[in-house]
Amino acid sequence: MALTLFSSAYEYLEHSLQQATISILKQGPIPRHVGFVLDGNRRFARAHGATSTRFGHYEGFRQLEKVLETCMQLGVEAVTVYAFSIENFKRSKEEVDYLMQLFREAFSELCEKNDVVKEYGIAVRFLGNISLLPPDVAEIALRTEERTRHNTKRIFNICCPYTSRDEISTAMRNSVKKVEQGHMRIRDINEHVIEQNLFTAKSPPLDILVRTSGEIRLSDFLLWQSSKDCHIQFVKCYWPQFSLWRFLPVLLEYQMNYRDMMVSICLDYEPLWTSST
Repeated sequence: MALTLFSSAYEYLEHSLQQATISILKQGPIPRHVGFVLDGNRRFARAHGATSTRFGHYEGFRQLEKVLETCMQLGVEAVTVYAFSIENFKRSKEEVDYLMQLFREAFSELCEKNDVVKEYGIAVRFLGNISLLPPDVAEIALRTEERTRHNTKRIFNICCPYTSRDEISTAMRNSVKKVEQGHMRIRDINEHVIEQNLFTAKSPPLDILVRTSGEIRLSDFLLWQSSKDCHIQFVKCYWPQFSLWRFLPVLLEYQMNYRDMMVSICLDYEPLWTSST
């Protein structure tokens, strides 16, 4: 009984501290778009003595729900997560099959009964080559998109299955297709046109990219989007351990550097026209 009361009191205090911290952070600039590489689920499982990676993946998806809610509370407009790489299909059949089953459950929950999606008016979008997914998983993903497409307040991008190389190649092919259809000229294809054809075209520019597990690499994720005016942070914890307190130093650094970043953007800006005297 005493242990239960202590646990409840601890949870209440932690929740109150989190809400107070979020309120303070919201007094400063908040990133509009944050990307996450959900890395370290398998190592988390091994560190906890699990004989299968399933434990790590399950805990990772549960933590994703919490991080998404934290971002929404902060006022982040768009969250993009690297849920599954095209390269991940090369993993063992057992692990891939389990991940597909986890996707079935998680995507269905997003579609049918996720309180965070409903509360914040989140449009759920799946970025990547959906055709590579099992047909029933692809159907659930498309149904989730359809059910939430009228939500216009926030965006939750799930990259699955995805690689940045595939995204950029697709953007190039779509640009060339517009030329073939007579909608534009080949010489009109430039950086701006390619950006308009990226999977993230409907999202704000990427402000922060976070990779957990301590690995210092991007693993073919949002390479184009993170190439300019983006804070890239490598955090030394496994994804299931990532929380507001791990996110806090990243947000504080972003806020401290925000003014310098805005000055840099203004200096790089080239007006489309100049006034004549």
